[in-house]
Amino acid sequence: MADTPPTSRIARTRRFGGLVAGQGLRWAGTQAANVLRSDEKADAATGERAGAIARELVKQLGQMRGAAMKIGQVLSTVDFTALPEDDREEFKATLAALRDDVPPLPFKRVEKLLRQEIGVPLEEAFAEFEHEAFAAASIGQVHRAVTADGRRVAVKVQYPGIAEAVETDLRNLQMLLPLVKRLAPGLDAKALANELSERIGEELDYEIEAQNHRAVARAWAGHPFVFVPPVDTRLSARRVLVTELLVGHRFEAVKAMDEATRDRVGEIVFRFFFGTLTHLRRASGDPHPGNYLLLGDGRVGFIDFGLMRVVDADYLEGERALARAVVAGDAEQVHARLAALGYLPDPDSFEPELLLGQLRAAGEWYFAPGFRRLSPGYITGVLERGGSPRSDYFEQMRRETIPPQALLIRRMEGLVFSTLGELRAGADWNALAGELWSGTAPTTPLGEQDAAFWGGA
Repeated sequence: MADTPPTSRIARTRRFGGLVAGQGLRWAGTQAANVLRSDEKADAATGERAGAIARELVKQLGQMRGAAMKIGQVLSTVDFTALPEDDREEFKATLAALRDDVPPLPFKRVEKLLRQEIGVPLEEAFAEFEHEAFAAASIGQVHRAVTADGRRVAVKVQYPGIAEAVETDLRNLQMLLPLVKRLAPGLDAKALANELSERIGEELDYEIEAQNHRAVARAWAGHPFVFVPPVDTRLSARRVLVTELLVGHRFEAVKAMDEATRDRVGEIVFRFFFGTLTHLRRASGDPHPGNYLLLGDGRVGFIDFGLMRVVDADYLEGERALARAVVAGDAEQVHARLAALGYLPDPDSFEPELLLGQLRAAGEWYFAPGFRRLSPGYITGVLERGGSPRSDYFEQMRRETIPPQALLIRRMEGLVFSTLGELRAGADWNALAGELWSGTAPTTPLGEQDAAFWGGA
Protein backbone atom coordinates (compact mmCIF):
# COMPACT_ATOMS: atom_id res chain seq x y z
CA MET A 1 0.00 0.00 0.00
CA ALA A 2 1.20 3.53 -0.80
CA ASP A 3 0.43 4.79 2.70
CA THR A 4 2.34 2.03 4.48
CA PRO A 5 5.11 3.69 6.54
CA PRO A 6 8.60 2.73 5.28
CA THR A 7 10.58 0.82 7.86
CA SER A 8 14.02 0.07 6.37
CA ARG A 9 16.89 2.55 6.53
CA ILE A 10 17.13 2.73 2.74
CA ALA A 11 13.39 3.23 2.24
CA ARG A 12 13.17 5.99 4.86
CA THR A 13 16.22 7.77 3.47
CA ARG A 14 14.76 7.53 -0.04
CA ARG A 15 11.51 9.09 1.20
CA PHE A 16 13.36 12.06 2.74
CA GLY A 17 15.65 12.43 -0.29
CA GLY A 18 12.78 12.32 -2.76
CA LEU A 19 10.89 14.99 -0.84
CA VAL A 20 13.88 17.35 -0.73
CA ALA A 21 15.03 16.80 -4.32
CA GLY A 22 11.57 17.11 -5.87
CA GLN A 23 10.57 20.23 -3.98
CA GLY A 24 14.03 21.75 -4.43
CA LEU A 25 13.80 21.50 -8.22
CA ARG A 26 10.31 22.97 -8.23
CA TRP A 27 11.44 25.85 -6.00
CA ALA A 28 14.36 26.60 -8.33
CA GLY A 29 11.98 26.57 -11.30
CA THR A 30 9.65 29.02 -9.58
CA GLN A 31 12.51 31.40 -8.74
CA ALA A 32 13.80 31.25 -12.34
CA ALA A 33 10.35 32.02 -13.71
CA ASN A 34 9.96 34.90 -11.26
CA VAL A 35 12.66 36.85 -13.11
CA LEU A 36 10.12 37.49 -15.87
CA ARG A 37 7.18 38.19 -13.55
CA SER A 38 6.01 41.37 -11.88
CA ASP A 39 6.78 41.70 -8.17
CA GLU A 40 3.15 40.95 -7.30
CA LYS A 41 2.99 37.85 -9.45
CA ALA A 42 6.41 36.69 -8.25
CA ASP A 43 5.32 36.96 -4.62
CA ALA A 44 2.15 35.03 -5.38
CA ALA A 45 4.09 32.30 -7.19
CA THR A 46 6.60 32.01 -4.35
CA GLY A 47 3.78 31.76 -1.84
CA GLU A 48 2.06 29.09 -3.91
CA ARG A 49 5.28 27.07 -4.15
CA ALA A 50 5.90 27.45 -0.39
CA GLY A 51 2.36 26.18 0.21
CA ALA A 52 3.05 23.13 -1.96
CA ILE A 53 6.22 22.41 0.01
CA ALA A 54 4.30 22.69 3.26
CA ARG A 55 1.54 20.32 2.13
CA GLU A 56 4.02 17.73 0.91
CA LEU A 57 6.06 18.02 4.11
CA VAL A 58 2.96 17.31 6.21
CA LYS A 59 1.98 14.37 4.00
CA GLN A 60 5.38 12.70 4.12
CA LEU A 61 6.04 13.26 7.83
CA GLY A 62 2.58 11.95 8.67
CA GLN A 63 3.07 8.77 6.68
CA MET A 64 6.51 7.99 8.07
CA ARG A 65 5.54 7.85 11.78
CA GLY A 66 8.44 7.41 14.19
CA ALA A 67 10.76 10.36 14.65
CA ALA A 68 9.55 11.90 11.39
CA MET A 69 6.12 12.46 12.95
CA LYS A 70 7.69 13.88 16.12
CA ILE A 71 9.80 16.25 14.01
CA GLY A 72 6.61 17.55 12.45
CA GLN A 73 4.97 18.07 15.84
CA VAL A 74 7.88 20.12 17.17
CA LEU A 75 8.18 22.12 13.93
CA SER A 76 4.64 23.34 14.57
CA THR A 77 6.26 25.75 17.06
CA VAL A 78 8.02 27.61 14.21
CA ASP A 79 6.48 30.61 12.40
CA PHE A 80 6.66 29.79 8.70
CA THR A 81 6.69 33.36 7.44
CA ALA A 82 7.23 32.50 3.75
CA LEU A 83 3.78 30.94 3.54
CA PRO A 84 0.74 32.94 2.42
CA GLU A 85 -1.40 34.15 5.31
CA ASP A 86 -4.25 31.75 4.53
CA ASP A 87 -1.88 28.77 4.63
CA ARG A 88 0.36 29.56 7.60
CA GLU A 89 -1.83 28.71 10.56
CA GLU A 90 -3.44 25.79 8.72
CA PHE A 91 0.04 24.37 8.11
CA LYS A 92 1.12 24.85 11.74
CA ALA A 93 -2.13 23.35 12.99
CA THR A 94 -1.72 20.33 10.70
CA LEU A 95 1.83 19.77 11.92
CA ALA A 96 0.67 20.03 15.52
CA ALA A 97 -2.09 17.52 14.79
CA LEU A 98 0.38 14.86 13.66
CA ARG A 99 -0.52 12.72 16.63
CA ASP A 100 1.36 9.75 17.88
CA ASP A 101 -1.85 7.68 17.83
CA VAL A 102 -1.27 4.62 15.67
CA PRO A 103 -2.69 1.10 15.68
CA PRO A 104 -0.85 -1.02 18.30
CA LEU A 105 1.14 -4.06 17.31
CA PRO A 106 -0.15 -7.54 18.17
CA PHE A 107 1.25 -8.66 21.51
CA LYS A 108 3.32 -11.43 19.96
CA ARG A 109 5.30 -8.75 18.07
CA VAL A 110 6.48 -7.11 21.32
CA GLU A 111 6.47 -10.05 23.71
CA LYS A 112 10.03 -11.18 22.97
CA LEU A 113 11.45 -7.69 23.49
CA LEU A 114 9.44 -7.33 26.70
CA ARG A 115 10.84 -10.56 28.12
CA GLN A 116 14.39 -9.62 27.13
CA GLU A 117 14.19 -6.20 28.77
CA ILE A 118 12.55 -7.32 32.01
CA GLY A 119 14.95 -10.23 32.34
CA VAL A 120 12.45 -12.66 33.90
CA PRO A 121 9.40 -14.54 32.57
CA LEU A 122 6.32 -12.31 32.37
CA GLU A 123 4.35 -14.61 34.62
CA GLU A 124 7.01 -14.14 37.29
CA ALA A 125 6.94 -10.32 37.08
CA PHE A 126 3.19 -9.90 36.60
CA ALA A 127 0.13 -11.57 38.08
CA GLU A 128 -1.91 -10.22 35.15
CA PHE A 129 -0.91 -8.70 31.80
CA GLU A 130 -3.38 -7.44 29.19
CA HIS A 131 -2.18 -8.49 25.75
CA GLU A 132 -4.15 -5.76 23.98
CA ALA A 133 -2.50 -2.34 24.29
CA PHE A 134 -4.75 0.48 25.48
CA ALA A 135 -2.54 3.22 23.96
CA ALA A 136 -0.05 3.35 21.12
CA ALA A 137 2.30 6.07 19.89
CA SER A 138 5.08 6.55 17.36
CA ILE A 139 7.77 4.81 19.42
CA GLY A 140 5.93 2.36 21.68
CA GLN A 141 2.64 1.12 23.09
CA VAL A 142 1.18 0.78 26.58
CA HIS A 143 -0.40 -2.25 28.29
CA ARG A 144 -2.24 -2.55 31.60
CA ALA A 145 -0.85 -5.08 34.04
CA VAL A 146 -0.85 -6.14 37.69
CA THR A 147 2.50 -6.82 39.32
CA ALA A 148 3.25 -9.98 41.27
CA ASP A 149 2.71 -8.03 44.50
CA GLY A 150 -0.69 -6.75 43.36
CA ARG A 151 0.00 -3.21 42.09
CA ARG A 152 -1.83 -1.94 38.98
CA VAL A 153 0.69 -0.57 36.50
CA ALA A 154 1.06 0.79 32.97
CA VAL A 155 3.76 -0.95 30.93
CA LYS A 156 5.16 1.05 28.02
CA VAL A 157 7.15 -1.12 25.64
CA GLN A 158 9.14 0.11 22.66
CA TYR A 159 8.42 -1.30 19.21
CA PRO A 160 11.04 -3.77 17.98
CA GLY A 161 13.32 -2.09 15.43
CA ILE A 162 11.97 1.42 16.06
CA ALA A 163 15.30 2.63 17.44
CA GLU A 164 16.99 2.00 14.10
CA ALA A 165 14.18 3.78 12.22
CA VAL A 166 14.32 6.81 14.51
CA GLU A 167 18.10 7.05 14.30
CA THR A 168 17.80 7.00 10.51
CA ASP A 169 15.19 9.75 10.59
CA LEU A 170 17.39 11.92 12.78
CA ARG A 171 20.33 11.52 10.41
CA ASN A 172 18.07 12.38 7.49
CA LEU A 173 16.75 15.45 9.30
CA GLN A 174 19.69 17.40 7.89
CA MET A 175 18.24 16.89 4.41
CA LEU A 176 15.09 18.78 5.41
CA LEU A 177 16.95 21.93 6.43
CA PRO A 178 16.83 23.61 2.99
CA LEU A 179 13.05 23.18 2.84
CA VAL A 180 12.53 24.44 6.40
CA LYS A 181 14.79 27.42 5.68
CA ARG A 182 12.71 28.36 2.64
CA LEU A 183 9.54 28.29 4.71
CA ALA A 184 11.09 30.25 7.62
CA PRO A 185 13.87 32.48 6.22
CA GLY A 186 15.04 33.90 9.55
CA LEU A 187 15.33 30.56 11.33
CA ASP A 188 18.66 29.10 12.42
CA ALA A 189 17.65 25.76 10.93
CA LYS A 190 20.90 23.97 11.78
CA ALA A 191 20.72 24.85 15.48
CA LEU A 192 17.06 23.82 15.50
CA ALA A 193 17.86 20.49 13.85
CA ASN A 194 20.61 19.76 16.37
CA GLU A 195 18.23 20.44 19.26
CA LEU A 196 15.55 18.23 17.71
CA SER A 197 18.01 15.40 17.17
CA GLU A 198 19.25 15.50 20.75
CA ARG A 199 15.82 15.73 22.38
CA ILE A 200 14.07 13.15 20.18
CA GLY A 201 17.07 10.83 20.33
CA GLU A 202 16.73 10.79 24.11
CA GLU A 203 13.16 9.53 23.80
CA LEU A 204 14.51 6.21 22.51
CA ASP A 205 16.07 5.50 25.87
CA TYR A 206 13.32 4.88 28.40
CA GLU A 207 15.93 4.99 31.14
CA ILE A 208 16.37 8.71 30.36
CA GLU A 209 12.59 9.14 30.42
CA ALA A 210 12.50 7.26 33.73
CA GLN A 211 15.09 9.69 35.14
CA ASN A 212 13.00 12.66 33.99
CA HIS A 213 9.86 11.04 35.37
CA ARG A 214 11.41 10.26 38.75
CA ALA A 215 12.82 13.79 39.08
CA VAL A 216 9.40 15.33 38.41
CA ALA A 217 7.61 12.80 40.63
CA ARG A 218 9.99 13.46 43.55
CA ALA A 219 9.60 17.22 43.25
CA TRP A 220 5.79 17.11 43.17
CA ALA A 221 5.36 14.26 45.67
CA GLY A 222 2.74 15.10 48.27
CA HIS A 223 1.41 18.09 46.34
CA PRO A 224 -2.25 18.89 47.16
CA PHE A 225 -3.56 18.94 43.58
CA VAL A 226 -0.84 17.44 41.32
CA PHE A 227 0.06 13.77 41.11
CA VAL A 228 2.87 12.16 39.11
CA PRO A 229 2.74 8.33 39.32
CA PRO A 230 5.91 6.66 40.56
CA VAL A 231 8.19 4.64 38.29
CA ASP A 232 8.74 0.95 39.04
CA THR A 233 12.51 0.99 38.70
CA ARG A 234 12.85 -2.76 39.25
CA LEU A 235 10.72 -3.63 36.20
CA SER A 236 11.81 -0.77 33.93
CA ALA A 237 14.66 -0.94 31.42
CA ARG A 238 16.02 0.84 28.34
CA ARG A 239 13.03 -0.16 26.19
CA VAL A 240 10.40 -0.78 28.88
CA LEU A 241 8.95 1.77 31.32
CA VAL A 242 6.61 0.67 34.11
CA THR A 243 4.68 3.20 36.18
CA GLU A 244 1.69 3.20 38.50
CA LEU A 245 -1.51 3.08 36.43
CA LEU A 246 -3.55 6.29 36.46
CA VAL A 247 -7.34 5.93 36.43
CA GLY A 248 -9.47 9.01 35.92
CA HIS A 249 -11.34 11.28 33.51
CA ARG A 250 -9.58 12.03 30.25
CA PHE A 251 -9.57 15.40 28.54
CA GLU A 252 -12.67 14.91 26.40
CA ALA A 253 -14.69 14.06 29.50
CA VAL A 254 -13.34 17.07 31.39
CA LYS A 255 -14.31 19.36 28.50
CA ALA A 256 -17.94 18.38 29.06
CA MET A 257 -17.87 19.18 32.80
CA ASP A 258 -19.14 22.33 34.51
CA GLU A 259 -17.31 25.64 34.24
CA ALA A 260 -15.91 25.60 37.78
CA THR A 261 -14.31 22.18 37.22
CA ARG A 262 -12.86 23.21 33.88
CA ASP A 263 -11.42 26.39 35.40
CA ARG A 264 -9.86 24.42 38.24
CA VAL A 265 -8.31 21.84 35.90
CA GLY A 266 -7.06 24.63 33.63
CA GLU A 267 -5.33 26.38 36.52
CA ILE A 268 -3.73 23.11 37.63
CA VAL A 269 -2.45 22.38 34.11
CA PHE A 270 -0.98 25.89 33.91
CA ARG A 271 0.61 25.65 37.35
CA PHE A 272 2.07 22.20 36.71
CA PHE A 273 3.85 22.88 33.43
CA PHE A 274 4.98 26.42 34.15
CA GLY A 275 5.78 25.44 37.74
CA THR A 276 7.91 22.51 36.57
CA LEU A 277 9.82 24.93 34.35
CA THR A 278 10.25 27.46 37.15
CA HIS A 279 11.08 25.15 40.05
CA LEU A 280 12.88 22.32 38.22
CA ARG A 281 14.12 24.13 35.12
CA ARG A 282 12.50 21.38 33.03
CA ALA A 283 10.55 22.23 29.87
CA SER A 284 8.12 19.52 28.80
CA GLY A 285 7.77 19.00 25.05
CA ASP A 286 4.57 16.94 25.25
CA PRO A 287 2.00 18.74 27.42
CA HIS A 288 -0.89 17.70 25.17
CA PRO A 289 -4.20 16.60 26.75
CA GLY A 290 -3.57 12.88 26.32
CA ASN A 291 -0.92 13.09 29.01
CA TYR A 292 -3.06 14.04 32.02
CA LEU A 293 -6.22 12.85 33.75
CA LEU A 294 -8.57 14.24 36.38
CA LEU A 295 -8.37 11.75 39.24
CA GLY A 296 -11.21 10.73 41.52
CA ASP A 297 -9.85 12.72 44.47
CA GLY A 298 -9.72 15.97 42.48
CA ARG A 299 -6.01 15.94 41.75
CA VAL A 300 -4.73 15.95 38.16
CA GLY A 301 -2.31 13.18 37.23
CA PHE A 302 0.47 13.81 34.69
CA ILE A 303 2.47 11.32 32.60
CA ASP A 304 4.98 11.15 29.71
CA PHE A 305 8.28 12.89 30.32
CA GLY A 306 10.26 11.57 27.37
CA LEU A 307 10.55 14.83 25.42
CA MET A 308 12.04 17.13 28.05
CA ARG A 309 14.86 19.63 28.37
CA VAL A 310 16.68 20.93 31.43
CA VAL A 311 17.12 24.65 30.80
CA ASP A 312 20.24 26.45 32.04
CA ALA A 313 19.53 28.54 35.13
CA ASP A 314 20.91 31.74 33.57
CA TYR A 315 18.90 31.23 30.42
CA LEU A 316 15.70 30.61 32.34
CA GLU A 317 16.23 33.75 34.39
CA GLY A 318 16.69 35.64 31.13
CA GLU A 319 13.30 34.36 29.91
CA ARG A 320 11.69 35.43 33.20
CA ALA A 321 13.32 38.86 32.98
CA LEU A 322 12.03 39.17 29.41
CA ALA A 323 8.48 38.45 30.59
CA ARG A 324 8.78 41.06 33.34
CA ALA A 325 10.01 43.62 30.80
CA VAL A 326 7.02 42.93 28.53
CA VAL A 327 4.57 43.36 31.41
CA ALA A 328 6.34 46.58 32.47
CA GLY A 329 6.21 47.95 28.91
CA ASP A 330 10.01 48.47 28.84
CA ALA A 331 10.78 48.27 25.11
CA GLU A 332 14.54 48.81 25.46
CA GLN A 333 14.79 46.03 28.02
CA VAL A 334 12.70 43.72 25.81
CA HIS A 335 15.11 44.35 22.93
CA ALA A 336 18.14 43.75 25.14
CA ARG A 337 16.73 40.54 26.60
CA LEU A 338 15.70 39.12 23.21
CA ALA A 339 19.16 39.85 21.86
CA ALA A 340 20.91 38.29 24.84
CA LEU A 341 18.74 35.16 24.67
CA GLY A 342 19.47 34.67 20.95
CA TYR A 343 16.14 35.49 19.28
CA LEU A 344 17.62 38.33 17.18
CA PRO A 345 20.36 37.30 14.72
CA ASP A 346 21.07 40.99 13.92
CA PRO A 347 19.93 42.92 17.01
CA ASP A 348 20.61 46.41 15.61
CA SER A 349 18.10 45.86 12.79
CA PHE A 350 15.14 45.48 15.19
CA GLU A 351 12.99 48.31 16.60
CA PRO A 352 12.42 47.92 20.38
CA GLU A 353 8.84 49.24 20.27
CA LEU A 354 7.87 46.83 17.51
CA LEU A 355 9.37 43.92 19.46
CA LEU A 356 7.42 44.91 22.55
CA GLY A 357 4.23 45.18 20.50
CA GLN A 358 4.81 41.79 18.93
CA LEU A 359 5.30 40.02 22.26
CA ARG A 360 2.35 41.79 23.85
CA ALA A 361 0.12 40.70 20.96
CA ALA A 362 1.37 37.12 20.85
CA GLY A 363 1.27 36.65 24.63
CA GLU A 364 -1.74 38.80 25.40
CA TRP A 365 -3.45 35.97 27.26
CA TYR A 366 -0.92 36.05 30.07
CA PHE A 367 0.86 39.40 29.62
CA ALA A 368 -2.35 41.45 30.02
CA PRO A 369 -3.88 41.55 33.54
CA GLY A 370 -7.47 40.64 34.32
CA PHE A 371 -9.74 37.62 34.10
CA ARG A 372 -9.87 36.04 30.65
CA ARG A 373 -11.85 33.03 29.48
CA LEU A 374 -9.96 31.29 26.72
CA SER A 375 -11.60 29.63 23.72
CA PRO A 376 -10.56 28.23 20.34
CA GLY A 377 -11.78 31.45 18.72
CA TYR A 378 -9.69 33.58 21.08
CA ILE A 379 -6.61 31.47 20.31
CA THR A 380 -7.11 32.02 16.58
CA GLY A 381 -7.43 35.77 17.18
CA VAL A 382 -4.21 35.93 19.21
CA LEU A 383 -2.32 34.04 16.52
CA GLU A 384 -3.59 36.43 13.86
CA ARG A 385 -2.79 39.56 15.84
CA GLY A 386 0.64 38.30 16.87
CA GLY A 387 1.91 37.27 13.45
CA SER A 388 -0.45 38.06 10.57
CA PRO A 389 1.24 39.23 7.36
CA ARG A 390 -0.91 42.37 7.65
CA SER A 391 0.46 43.19 11.10
CA ASP A 392 3.26 45.60 11.93
CA TYR A 393 5.34 42.68 13.20
CA PHE A 394 5.40 40.33 10.24
CA GLU A 395 8.57 41.53 8.55
CA GLN A 396 10.57 41.45 11.77
CA MET A 397 9.28 37.95 12.52
CA ARG A 398 10.81 36.80 9.23
CA ARG A 399 14.21 37.81 10.59
CA GLU A 400 13.87 36.26 14.05
CA THR A 401 14.90 32.79 15.11
CA ILE A 402 14.22 30.40 18.00
CA PRO A 403 17.21 29.68 20.28
CA PRO A 404 17.69 25.93 20.93
CA GLN A 405 17.01 26.26 24.67
CA ALA A 406 13.73 28.05 23.93
CA LEU A 407 12.35 25.48 21.48
CA LEU A 408 10.62 23.25 24.03
CA ILE A 409 9.67 26.25 26.18
CA ARG A 410 7.79 27.78 23.26
CA ARG A 411 6.27 24.42 22.32
CA MET A 412 5.13 23.87 25.91
CA GLU A 413 3.70 27.39 26.08
CA GLY A 414 1.81 26.97 22.80
CA LEU A 415 0.37 23.56 23.63
CA VAL A 416 -0.73 24.64 27.11
CA PHE A 417 -2.39 27.72 25.58
CA SER A 418 -4.21 25.59 23.00
CA THR A 419 -5.27 23.07 25.64
CA LEU A 420 -6.67 25.78 27.91
CA GLY A 421 -8.56 27.20 24.96
CA GLU A 422 -10.08 23.82 24.11
CA LEU A 423 -11.02 23.50 27.77
CA ARG A 424 -12.55 27.00 27.69
CA ALA A 425 -10.83 27.65 31.00
CA GLY A 426 -10.95 31.05 32.65
CA ALA A 427 -8.51 32.76 35.04
CA ASP A 428 -6.37 35.83 35.50
CA TRP A 429 -3.50 34.12 33.71
CA ASN A 430 -1.26 37.16 34.17
CA ALA A 431 -1.63 36.92 37.94
CA LEU A 432 -0.85 33.19 37.87
CA ALA A 433 2.20 33.78 35.70
CA GLY A 434 3.37 36.65 37.88
CA GLU A 435 3.77 34.26 40.80
CA LEU A 436 6.38 32.43 38.71
CA TRP A 437 8.03 35.37 36.91
CA SER A 438 8.18 37.81 39.80
CA GLY A 439 7.29 35.91 42.98
CA THR A 440 4.08 37.89 43.53
CA ALA A 441 1.61 36.72 46.14
CA PRO A 442 -0.92 34.06 45.10
CA THR A 443 -4.38 35.29 44.18
CA THR A 444 -6.31 31.99 44.24
CA PRO A 445 -6.87 29.20 46.78
CA LEU A 446 -4.90 26.82 44.55
CA GLY A 447 -2.10 29.37 44.43
CA GLU A 448 -1.99 29.53 48.22
CA GLN A 449 -1.74 25.76 48.45
CA ASP A 450 0.95 25.73 45.76
CA ALA A 451 2.97 28.45 47.49
CA ALA A 452 2.79 26.58 50.81
CA PHE A 453 4.01 23.41 49.09
CA TRP A 454 7.01 25.08 47.47
CA GLY A 455 7.89 26.93 50.66
CA GLY A 456 6.52 30.32 49.73
CA ALA A 457 4.15 30.60 52.68
